[in-house]
Amino acid sequence: MTGHASAASAVKKHGDIVQVKVPLPFPLRWVNSYLVPGRSGWTLIDPGLRTEAAEALWDTALAELGIAYGQIERIVLTHHHPDHYGLTGWFQQRSGAPVLLSRTGLEQARRLWGDGQPMTEQLLALFQGHGLPPELREPMREHMDGFVPSVSPQPDVTALEAGDTVCLGDDAYVSILTPGHAAGHLCFYRAETGVLFCGDHVLPQISPNVSYLPGGIDENPLDSYMRSLRDIAGLEVRLAFPGHREPFPHLAQRAHELIRHHEERLEGMRQLLAQPRTAYDVCRLTFGDRLSLHQLRFALSETIAHLIWLREAGRAEEYGRDGVVCYKQ
Repeated sequence: MTGHASAASAVKKHGDIVQVKVPLPFPLRWVNSYLVPGRSGWTLIDPGLRTEAAEALWDTALAELGIAYGQIERIVLTHHHPDHYGLTGWFQQRSGAPVLLSRTGLEQARRLWGDGQPMTEQLLALFQGHGLPPELREPMREHMDGFVPSVSPQPDVTALEAGDTVCLGDDAYVSILTPGHAAGHLCFYRAETGVLFCGDHVLPQISPNVSYLPGGIDENPLDSYMRSLRDIAGLEVRLAFPGHREPFPHLAQRAHELIRHHEERLEGMRQLLAQPRTAYDVCRLTFGDRLSLHQLRFALSETIAHLIWLREAGRAEEYGRDGVVCYKQ
């Protein structure tokens, strides 16, 4: 996509809310960003991953919408993952707008991409301790370090807390803590209109990744995820605006589908533990052998999250063997 390409196919209006499909260089293909109008400017939600294609798309889309960068009055993030957070600093430089992100999300962003990127070594040690072959350690490090340009420059962030009221455009939304897919993930809900910006907490058609990360922020992310799915299913939602795919109305139904999906996956993994296996073994048997490094990183983190859930529920036993963590029924 060039800066002169039309943004028509990437921009869709839902009443006053503008959906912008920001391109991604991996299989998800795009991430949804949203623009919400207000009397004094626009609220931008989750601007996307920083790539040349994404920058060009935004230049074109804003020009076609008649919005100057300086008219963006605030930038609000559902969570810190790079496909949502990456362009935030770039946008802040152009607009001067404050950036709002949960305090936990800010901590995670600093550990992932701040000075020294401490999360990289912690994740590599976690993966190796769960059976990642030694020959994949350095390629995995290069993969993780490769995200740094796509999230730079780092924004100056104002921390949000669960329960805070946030203005999106002129309307007040409440921030709801929905951990699991990401520690500190927030959804934004307006009861008066039944509108929910749900980030990656609930997605139509696809199942959000639920990964375990070292560091003590969430020691059982899959349990957190299923609990927060049950919580969000109790809201009266007319239309949910997700981070991927199209806006959808049936939030509670989809939340319960995702719970069932994980219950089935848990049982499938438990059955694989009829004989002792590492998380890497279970990952390969569950997700296959044709994963890219990008896919393997998230598949292995998700496998570890499921095995931790089984351990904590008393449905699997964890033990060490030759310096590697193994699981069995």
